[in-house]
Parts: sequence; C-alpha cells; structure tokens
Amino acid sequence: MTVSRVLIANRGEIAVRIIRACQALGIDTVLAVSDADRESVPARIAGRTVCIGPARATDSYLNVNAIVAAARGTGSDAVHPGYGFLAESPLLAEACAAADLAFVGPTAAQIREMGNKLQARALARECGIPLLNGSQEVRTPEEAAAIADRIGFPVMLKAAAGGGGRGMKIMADHRDLGQMFSSAAAEARSAFGDNTLYLERFIPNARHIEVQVLGDRFGNIIHLGERDCSLQRRHQKMVEEAPAPGISAAQRQEIRDAALTLGRKIGYENAGTVEFLFDQDAKAFFFLEMNTRIQVEHPVTEMITGIDLVQEQLRIARGERLRFVQSDVTFRGHAVECRINAESPKEDFRPYPGRIIAWLPPEGPNIRLDTHCYAGYTVPIFYDSMLGKLIVYGSDRAEAVERMRRALEQFVIKGIPTTLPFLRFVMTHAGFAAGNVSTRLVDRLVSEMLAQSTIRGDENKRSSEGKAVP
Repeated sequence: MTVSRVLIANRGEIAVRIIRACQALGIDTVLAVSDADRESVPARIAGRTVCIGPARATDSYLNVNAIVAAARGTGSDAVHPGYGFLAESPLLAEACAAADLAFVGPTAAQIREMGNKLQARALARECGIPLLNGSQEVRTPEEAAAIADRIGFPVMLKAAAGGGGRGMKIMADHRDLGQMFSSAAAEARSAFGDNTLYLERFIPNARHIEVQVLGDRFGNIIHLGERDCSLQRRHQKMVEEAPAPGISAAQRQEIRDAALTLGRKIGYENAGTVEFLFDQDAKAFFFLEMNTRIQVEHPVTEMITGIDLVQEQLRIARGERLRFVQSDVTFRGHAVECRINAESPKEDFRPYPGRIIAWLPPEGPNIRLDTHCYAGYTVPIFYDSMLGKLIVYGSDRAEAVERMRRALEQFVIKGIPTTLPFLRFVMTHAGFAAGNVSTRLVDRLVSEMLAQSTIRGDENKRSSEGKAVP
C-alpha cells in the first residue's frame, strides 16, 4: 500500500517524533491539531496542519470522524495515531480501512483481542503463558468479595477494557470493597465506555517488565528485547530502562519467547508491547496485557538496538516485510529514560499547567531529549502533563544511571513545578543504583525525599523550577 502522506492524529513530543521519522523516509506529513495546538512545535515543523476541533480532547483528538475526514480532505493515505487518545481504538482502525487509509498500527481485530483484558488473558492461557490467579467478569461487590476470598488478599480490581491505571483498585481486605467497586466501575465507564471489572491477585513485590515486538502482515515477527518499567506512580510509568536489570539469562529468554508466542498466536502486525509482572519473591513471570501501539518508552529500545521503531512502523504499514530476522537484532549497552512532567511531587504529583519561562536542556554525547517544549511555551490544561522524555545511553547500567544523574542536574526548567527534583533523587538513591526496583518503590522514595527535604529545610530554598523544592 502506498504511504506517501501521513496524517498524524496526536500532539506533543510523539507528534514531533513521528514527523521526523516521516521526513527521514521522504513521507509528507499533515498534523491534526486542536485549537489549543495551532502554534505548537509539531504544528510548526509538519508539512501542513489541519484543525480537527476545539481544545477538549473529546471534541478533537478523540473524534474518529474528524480525524478520518481530515485525512481524506488533505489527500493523506495513512493515519498514525501515536500513543494515547485513539491509538488503541478499533473504531479508528476500522474507519481508516473503510476510507482506504492505512492505519499505522495493528488490525482492528488485533486491537480488540488485546484491548479486552479478559480476552487477552484467555489467549495467553491458550499459549501456555503463566497467568496470575484471577476471575472472569465480576458484577457485584458481593461477588468480588467471594472471589477475593478464594484468590487470597491482596487483590486488584481491574477494568477489562482498561489501561493507564484507570479503573484499578488495590484491596488488602474486605474494607471499603463496595466503595472501591463502585469507584472502579465508574472510572472505567468514564475512561473506556465499559464498566466491566475483574479481579487479579496483587503482587506487592513486583517488577513491571515488557517486551517490544515487531510483526509484518506476512507472518514474520521478532522481539527487540525487554524493558523494565517498574518505577510508577498511580500505575503511570516514570522511569524506564533497557535491558531489564537483575533477571537471569534464562528468565530473559523465557519472557521474550512468551511475547513472541502470543504475537504469533494472533498474527500480530506492526509495533506492540507484551507486558508482564515479575514476582520477585517467587522469581516467576506472569502475563499482564498487550499494548497494541508504540510505547512512550520506545526510545530506550532504539538506543540499545539502533533500530528506529517509528520508521519500522511506517514501513510495515505500507506493506513491506520486516527488514531483519531475529538473529540480526543485537543489543549493546544500557539505556535509561525519565519522563519529565509538569507536576509537583510534594503535592502527590498534582499537574501544574502554566508558562515555562526558562528551558535549558542538557546536551552531550549519548543524551537524547524527545520534547515539544521551549522557553515561553504554555502547558495547556487540557492534556497529559508530560513535557518530554530524557534518554541516555551508557556502555553498562552504572554508566547510564550516572549519565542520567548528571543530565538531570543540568536540566533547568523555570516557571512551573516539574518532576525533575524527584527524578534527581531517584538517580542518586542507593536502591535504584543497585537495581532494587519494584512497582511500589516510588511511594517509598517520595516519602524519603520529603523527609530529607524537611530535615535540610529545603522547602525554604528555591529550586531550578522557580518553586520551593518539594
């Protein structure tokens, strides 16, 4: 299929990333923008822009009809959804197919198969991939209580159509189960239009490890290694690295093979990520879900493989075979990514939209910054708070962590609070340096950072963000 002009149905740093990948392949770009993003960086560097609606995402970036109409009206022959918004919407994939537009992603059927967590669990079970003890759909708090007793507390209540931590509640016992059930169902319906819930055993001492896969429409599929994404707050990732530290060669091969088995099971096309939880006490992997899109953390994989994932997405979308087999993929060194958000760590990571008055990013060998921000940019209130992703490469993990520490120290942002102070604390923490990470580590590190700040009296000083140090 010809892909000579791509409509980018997204914003921010991922829009910049896609535009540059298209330019490298000689593909024209059209950026779909809301009213709030008409003067954004991606709007300035795209071949052209087309407004798809008002600032609110529901009226623009989540409007399937507006996106397809914009693609057809600009003579585009493909749509790249980026991540977030409609990236995992089977409705957009179907609408693109009906309009004879290439969708830069998997098929609508594959999105549906993996988008429903209960269906994905069933497919993983058929593949022989280990699963956490869990349930089918639970309809009432009383049913959830009975199943939780069978599974054993703690358990996690999860949205079947969910993602990004929405519609998820951890329950240590029966207390507040009814309130949690109602809250999770309401959140799931609001976020995904589906309030179906299920239960899964919760692992307190877990790591979040995911495997990057690439597949074409001819049945070829490979993996590009794994990433550790354990440092999270409210199930949102903050720090990612590749390869995953602290697992054996056998475990590494096991998780990679499992990802490929699932991908082959559904004939997966384009870029995708198979996610697992690693129980550090039992030393065992369990299937979690599959994300049918490019991931925010894809740069760490690019840094250690030398493969441009977005360019490969575009090649696959236009019907090309994968350009390499598994034995062609080599892994060198270590990469770490930190997400820089307009949030205040001392206020439970409360988002802080506003105007950036100074923006001085770090530079140097093996330092990469994916961003759409600059001095004078106003972070809008309508969207995600991420300002950019800082990625570094080192010959090994110790060198990469040290390089990230220095890069974060050199990064100056003034005008709004950001997560920079917390990320600096992480990179100097002995536990993180030793690779002792888990999905609950962020909560502990925040408490430690706040306690140390209070002892030093840092709340009375001025930080590089122009605010009191959290």
